[in-house]
Amino acid sequence: MQEDDGAVGQCKKQCFVLMPIADVTGYDIGHFSRVYEHLIKPSISLAGYSPIRSDDTVKTDYIAVGIVQKIVDSEVILCDISAKNPNVMYELGIAHSFNKKVVLIKDEKTGRVFDIQGLRTTDYDSSLRIDNVQKDISRISASLTETSENGDINSIIQLANIRVAELPKGQEISADTQLLMSRISSIEETIESFFNSKKSDELYFTVKDDLVTFRDGTTAKVGETITDENFCDIGILVDIHPGRGVIYVRREDGKVLAYSAYSVKSKGLCTFPF
Repeated sequence: MQEDDGAVGQCKKQCFVLMPIADVTGYDIGHFSRVYEHLIKPSISLAGYSPIRSDDTVKTDYIAVGIVQKIVDSEVILCDISAKNPNVMYELGIAHSFNKKVVLIKDEKTGRVFDIQGLRTTDYDSSLRIDNVQKDISRISASLTETSENGDINSIIQLANIRVAELPKGQEISADTQLLMSRISSIEETIESFFNSKKSDELYFTVKDDLVTFRDGTTAKVGETITDENFCDIGILVDIHPGRGVIYVRREDGKVLAYSAYSVKSKGLCTFPF
């Protein structure tokens, strides 16, 4: 199935995915990675959204904080409650508290969850057989489209008639805290780069002197804008560490993100091809 990414430079709205990330007892190794790649991502793209999962983002904050922010910022949430993963259930509760538009899916192996059994859920075939996957993609995509148009679907807030949760406004992170978080991020990326270099020689970009070359052939120097694969701006390249294969990008909000050449989080980085 060919995905329509729309016009170059036009950013899709995000659909944040809540689902098991690690391997789960009772499922083959890598099962949920395959579910994400072959079922969930095509379903989201077909509905006109850009899929994003917690492990797609750079680890610059505490994981829980980053997940809450993604839940709040995303247009719609797709939640796979297969295997009744406790982390997923916790994140689903957060999404409901902010009255986000949520689409629930699960495989046929997973029974109904008592507390949310009254909410609409779309089942899919865990075997991921190609003939069934295409049908499941169509049904999940239709659920996403319907939910995005009707915010009352699967809304606990509407059913209970309670107040929607809100994030505190006007709070700022101090310069010292930002510096500390950047240093922690740098240490994390250094460690991740080391271990990934032992496992794979695949690089998502190369660094030579003051020039970064991405896999699509585009290049960048300090001061230039870095984008993702959909040509949505990530931020400005502010520093390059050739020896470590790490670059630093400052977002519009001032936060500095570290990207390792060996990390899958760097996949798709590029500059706008003028």
